[in-house]
Amino acid sequence: MATRTAPRILALLSATSLALAGCVSTSAGSSGNYAKAIGNAPVTANPTPYSAALVCMAGYARGAGIVAPRIAVGRIADYTGKSESDGSGRKITQGASLMAMSAFAKAGMPLVERFDTSVSELELKYANNKLISDAPNPSPDQPAEYRRILAGQVPGSDFYVAGGITELNYNLRSAGADISAGAVDAKDPKGNFRGRLFVMNIGIDMRLINTRTLEVVDVISYQKQVVGREVGIGLFDFMNGNVFDVSAGAGALEPMQLAVRALVERATVEMTANLYGMPGPQSCLTSDPLGDGTIGLTGGYVPAYNNVGTNNGQTRADPSRWDARRDPSVRGRY
Repeated sequence: MATRTAPRILALLSATSLALAGCVSTSAGSSGNYAKAIGNAPVTANPTPYSAALVCMAGYARGAGIVAPRIAVGRIADYTGKSESDGSGRKITQGASLMAMSAFAKAGMPLVERFDTSVSELELKYANNKLISDAPNPSPDQPAEYRRILAGQVPGSDFYVAGGITELNYNLRSAGADISAGAVDAKDPKGNFRGRLFVMNIGIDMRLINTRTLEVVDVISYQKQVVGREVGIGLFDFMNGNVFDVSAGAGALEPMQLAVRALVERATVEMTANLYGMPGPQSCLTSDPLGDGTIGLTGGYVPAYNNVGTNNGQTRADPSRWDARRDPSVRGRY
């Protein structure tokens, strides 16, 4: 029986390997690629449970006629020092400052750039040497009017944000179970079940600083716990002289980087509420968070033209917009 089964298994493995090899070719197809990339999930908004509160604050400030202060975001660095054991990089995102910029934009705060000013500084240098113009050249031999540097043309910030990710604690608590069962006879079926559950946490400390006086006017420290789980099941049996060893499992870890975004947004909610003089969440009951088409779950923007009623501000969180597979307006063009 075993000698007859072996060739069948070998043939099955050979056919499977040939089928897998057929998925990738060494000759490029008509599209110019060797293989087509898998996956078609659209781009979606990336909110946290605090994003709606930030958008609400923008509506509250607009409805109350509050003149928002200008905010700059400095370094919100990773101070945990934790990195992957295989040398692939840090455990925690290095982009907390960028998350803070998006959070303040959702809250309707005007932002001034202080995080990456390299392009502005280079253009200022060119303008100072009269090398940059803001209009096309009338002719190759006649340069356009050069850009003038005006005193006070760069608005300053009223407050700036700094801070860091200060905690990453593994295994605050964990639990698990392994269960195996089966008959005494070696050829009878046997099974096993395993389960794991663990909790860790991430901490952040942020501060709001008066740009003119360097007074620290707000300090916030938060932590968020992250949970993970793993479940697996297996079966081992001899059937008709063949060995079957089948196992399956599933695992999930609450996204650590999304936890950092939630921490940043919660801190931003509290800082913004203080700057706006907003009494609390109950103020959202009297404000229209969607009244301004320039603020949403994806952030905020300054309209390039006076077309707020017709531009793409209200649709930035729509996963089907501009997607060649999901938006008929785009799909029909290609």
